[in-house]
Amino acid sequence: MANKDQLLTLLSRHIGEASGITAEQITLAIGVPKRRVRTMVSELRLDGVAVCGHPRDGYYIASNADEVERTCRFLRSRALHSLTLESKLRHVPLPDLLGQMRLKT
Repeated sequence: MANKDQLLTLLSRHIGEASGITAEQITLAIGVPKRRVRTMVSELRLDGVAVCGHPRDGYYIASNADEVERTCRFLRSRALHSLTLESKLRHVPLPDLLGQMRLKT
């Protein structure tokens, strides 16, 4: 089964947003399920590799800081959505879930 180094080798041929490759294309290229692709992308990001991506653009290595910033905003939005869902399931306001202090008004 493919590993993150093989994914990095593949992504090194996809620099910049315009050169993105979809998870499905990665699956076909290195022979792993889509879920494994997402896991390997996360592993590369944890290693500090600037793997960017969006469902509309596919995955790619950042060619500039703006691409990294767009990916960070996308990831933050997804994370906040998940936290909002958790707060609703727990019937707890999001700031309470996050342990944020509130100022008296």
